[in-house]
Amino acid sequence: MRRRYWPLTTIRSKRMSNHDRPLSPHISIYRWPITMVLSILHRVSGAALSVGFVVLVVWLFDAASGPETYAIFLSAMDTVIGKLALVGWTFAFFYHLSNGVRHLVWDSGRGFEKQQANRSSWLVLISAVALTAVFWWGAS
Repeated sequence: MRRRYWPLTTIRSKRMSNHDRPLSPHISIYRWPITMVLSILHRVSGAALSVGFVVLVVWLFDAASGPETYAIFLSAMDTVIGKLALVGWTFAFFYHLSNGVRHLVWDSGRGFEKQQANRSSWLVLISAVALTAVFWWGAS
């Protein structure tokens, strides 16, 4: 008995034609809501904080290893890239903290209306920038 196989492309093209379906909006014409942007930024800041904690451990290790290795670490962090990384990790910390407070408010069942969520999003961003500025202004 001989089996007969149909070519997969023929069957698929007859059943799953894309010509009759509407296209979804492309990312270039879709405006991202602020809540979506902050959700992505929350995940990115969490990843950045993980890298920052590794740098913190290296700093502690170098501080315990002696003045020579600590001086090497300080010279690396005294560069423009090192300072930008420190400011970036500070912003990530304050942003993650502020957004965590917003999530605690959401856990109480408040702030889910669209207008309240948008306002709290801007408040999180402004507070993270302000806390970062105050931290670095006070440190210098």
